[in-house]
Amino acid sequence: MKEKSIVLNQAQIKQKIERISYEILENTFEEAEIFIGGISGNGILLANRIAEKLGEISTQKIQLFEITIDKDNPMSSEIILSIEDQELTGGTVIIVDDVINSGRTMLYAVRRILSNELKVLKVATLVNRTHRRFPVQADFVGTAISTTLKDNILVELGTSEMAFLV
Repeated sequence: MKEKSIVLNQAQIKQKIERISYEILENTFEEAEIFIGGISGNGILLANRIAEKLGEISTQKIQLFEITIDKDNPMSSEIILSIEDQELTGGTVIIVDDVINSGRTMLYAVRRILSNELKVLKVATLVNRTHRRFPVQADFVGTAISTTLKDNILVELGTSEMAFLV
């Protein structure tokens, strides 16, 4: 079995979330309202933490919503938003996931969100891999790591928080 290498520890994850939140605020400070969409799983957990931090440092109205997607086979079922599409019209949306590995999940999530007429769409991730199969660029990145196509990043959020290279 391949050994895990720690990419981020719990304190570093907290620091990265805080930095991402400040970067989002710097880029959206003129907006009265922003939408933070977390991809189901760790993405929504991370999105919730970013939304909480933005609530502490900003006067913006923060609308948190979940993007439910089959990560293994995104075309197999409908991608569902926990918010009504018309609420996003003209909005500033940040899509959040814990890791951008191949870029496929994020690409399909972006495609689904773009079925709405938005003002701005940006992407935030805790860990951004530099080797991917799909052309997805994150706007807000906790840490970037060079990996091979065989490597994976595993993020554990909750009581014991770590990001590993496996």
